[in-house]
Amino acid sequence: MGEPGFWDDNEAAQRVVSELKGLKTIVAPMNDLTNSAEDLEVLFEMVDEDASVRAEVEAELSRLENLLESLELKALLNGPNDSAGAILTINARDGGTDANDWADMMLRMYSAWAVDHSFAIELLDRQENEEAGINHASIAIRGPMAYGYLKGEEGMHRLVRISPFNSEGKRQTSFAAVSVSPEIDDSIEVDIQEKDVREDRYRAGGAGGQHVNKTDSAIRLTHVPTNTVVQCQNERSQHQNRATAWKMLRAKLARIEEERREAEDAKKYETQARTGFGSQIRNYFLHPDQRVKDARTGHYVGNFNSVMDGRELQGFFDAFLRLKAGKTVADQSE
Repeated sequence: MGEPGFWDDNEAAQRVVSELKGLKTIVAPMNDLTNSAEDLEVLFEMVDEDASVRAEVEAELSRLENLLESLELKALLNGPNDSAGAILTINARDGGTDANDWADMMLRMYSAWAVDHSFAIELLDRQENEEAGINHASIAIRGPMAYGYLKGEEGMHRLVRISPFNSEGKRQTSFAAVSVSPEIDDSIEVDIQEKDVREDRYRAGGAGGQHVNKTDSAIRLTHVPTNTVVQCQNERSQHQNRATAWKMLRAKLARIEEERREAEDAKKYETQARTGFGSQIRNYFLHPDQRVKDARTGHYVGNFNSVMDGRELQGFFDAFLRLKAGKTVADQSE
């Protein structure tokens, strides 16, 4: 990074900066853990001489145990694209207007988690629903191990609550589907034949009045062999939307290839296409009580809002990593 001309190619430079950040998330706590462990002997001697420092030593031991556990979890993020940024797409599914509102709530949830972890967020595509919420949205979340943490979120998310859109105050169940792809750079080859991609142009949605988009600037790309569809309307020009859409398509196809290579992931997403009851990976309840429970890991949080504001979302990511690691060890032993 200190070499002359490092910033001449800004995109390449940003990749190096991102790689450095990823390495620091491992090296810095590892150095802290190593140095602190070497000091433990001195701390134990202090306890023998002065019992009043016992609480301080116990607090330090607890801190080091938590740090070690965090490093052990990061060690599980060893997939080919785990260190990459993530492209996360949310689609409203069953549940009418409640599902559109639920999809918007989930978009805010993941954004809050990203901000809390100092990750960068970029809105790639967003389609508002006429009544409330969104039909779908895509965001890029960039930071160390973003894809590694978020890829376990792929699947159906179910919300149960008293509907704010029902005048009779009835309980409503709604669903939103999440898909996650690695944000890969040009150094990773993805074989896409242009003849296999259909491009459709359409008019981007606007806020009305002077903001109405009068040109067909939005782009939708369909990879015909895999029936993979991406779209982008958030950029200012058709050229920018096309470039972003191609980036999203490369990410989607890289994800498909990753699933093909990794048998355990393929099994995990066998029911991905299913919608409705029984297909969800996580349940969120606001009625009759407030709680969130993962259907795969059993991880449970009794505070709905602490999950939705991103504060306790990380626990679900960690629990899924532990589950996946446990399955991998079991598979190897067999």
